[in-house]
Amino acid sequence: MAAELTAPELIAKHRPTLDQALEAIRTRAYWSPHPEHPKAYGEHGSLDAAAGKAAFDALLGTRLDLGQAGTDDWVGGEISPYGIELGVSYPHADLDVLLPAMKAGQPAWRDAGAEVRAVVCLEILKRISDRTHEFAHAVMHTSGQAFLMAFQAGGPHAQDRGLEAVAYAYAEQVRTPESAEWSKPQGKRDPLVLTKNFTPVPRGIGLVIGCNTFPTWNGYPGLFASLATGNAVLVKPHPRAVLPLALTVRIAREVLTEAGFAADLVALAAERPGEGIAKALATRPEIRIIDYTGSTSFGDWLEANARQAQVYTEKAGVNTVIVHSTDDYKGMLSNLAFSLSLYSGQMCTTPQNLLIPREGILTGQGPKTFDEVTADLARAVDGLLGDDARANALLGAIVNPDVKARLEAAAGLGEVALASREISNPEFPGAVVRTPVIVKLDGAKPDAEAAYMSECFGPVSFAVALDSVTDAVELLRRTVREKGAMTVGAYTTDSEVERAIEEVCLEEAAQLSFNLTGGVFVNQTAAFSDFHGSGGNPAANAALCDGAFVANRFRVVEVRHQG
Repeated sequence: MAAELTAPELIAKHRPTLDQALEAIRTRAYWSPHPEHPKAYGEHGSLDAAAGKAAFDALLGTRLDLGQAGTDDWVGGEISPYGIELGVSYPHADLDVLLPAMKAGQPAWRDAGAEVRAVVCLEILKRISDRTHEFAHAVMHTSGQAFLMAFQAGGPHAQDRGLEAVAYAYAEQVRTPESAEWSKPQGKRDPLVLTKNFTPVPRGIGLVIGCNTFPTWNGYPGLFASLATGNAVLVKPHPRAVLPLALTVRIAREVLTEAGFAADLVALAAERPGEGIAKALATRPEIRIIDYTGSTSFGDWLEANARQAQVYTEKAGVNTVIVHSTDDYKGMLSNLAFSLSLYSGQMCTTPQNLLIPREGILTGQGPKTFDEVTADLARAVDGLLGDDARANALLGAIVNPDVKARLEAAAGLGEVALASREISNPEFPGAVVRTPVIVKLDGAKPDAEAAYMSECFGPVSFAVALDSVTDAVELLRRTVREKGAMTVGAYTTDSEVERAIEEVCLEEAAQLSFNLTGGVFVNQTAAFSDFHGSGGNPAANAALCDGAFVANRFRVVEVRHQG
């Protein structure tokens, strides 16, 4: 059957967007082709708010048949953090049938070339973008994000990260020319002449192990980086967050088929309750690339045991903010309050440790003691979340019982500066919604170290009193080196302190933000400009996105002909 989407048509449609993405990663300037505002959708084939909600509702209680090879059962069981049973069932795969089918599609996909692969990926992203409202509900009801955050982070921001990965993948593949004429002079003899052809070839099948909290945002970079470099991709979602990635796989398979490629180049590996297929999958010889976001323990296991694969991990870290001095005290408190509250702190970039000199800090309003800073921050959080409707819109829902248990246990670790409170959600009475807790710790006491040197994922922060800013800088160094950090923040008006903090982050490879007091927050990063993680500390062995994230997903094979 002839392809419905021809390569020339796809190139004409998407090459301008690819070129803009390539320019964006070169300049690091702001750019996005995916609108952030929900009202921007509803024209040119995209679903508006009502149609997106209807599409999501129509999925509930249905079987999502992807038509992929090796389906031997149907599995499901997702329950929304907002208390709704999704009731969607997904294909369970016989891997001995599915993996060979995926591999069989790779030669044609490899031979298509980097540009065709890139524009096919962009067509997939365009169709996902058209259904952003539908995806927003799918992300909301699997992650517990509030709707607007699910819309933005699970929609346009995730799509941006996928496109960013495609741009880096394309740039790395075309760095080497497709062919070269090689002629070496031999003096009086005829020159040695060779024709050399260079082909980017895939490593094999890429495995994307999805996370519960950001299934699309964290899943798309690896998925599209592997697909754009010629690899088939098997998506293994988190059991609580299957739907957004299953919809992604379905759209990808539709586009691949219409473009004349094998649908099984992208497939889903859903699992039965308690089956735990990730370890078995990760060590199969067919799996040559792994992208993982989740706990440090399993990330470490993958790095140690999936020896046949190139493994990219984003694990846990202990994110730190040093508070030394500020000329905008109110702005600092407001910014920190938002950062601690957004999505109930269930972000890998949320600050956990606030390192504050014991004698206090200098501000534009005069000196503030440690106790005053913590009390004022608590009031700022209370003010931000004092209205329940606004609180629900910022906090979302607690994603799983483990987060709730950590939150409840944190109050016993020290003096509570801000107690967590329960908030009801009138629209979703089954949602578990909690405000953040802030606990004061004395950094000089050994028993406090166990708390602030461990990740406490969720709406938990520790205000750590230290003898000096020098001690804070050294604790920052130790924390990043031993535990890792996805983000570091600092507030200081002292140039020497600023240089000392920056030097630590350069040496320990941690992404750093200074003096954020406005609408940019330490736990947010922008595709095409900001690097998410660095790959240089224990929190992650890769950055989203850079050349290193894509370049080792393919190899260049040279074929030489004489004459």
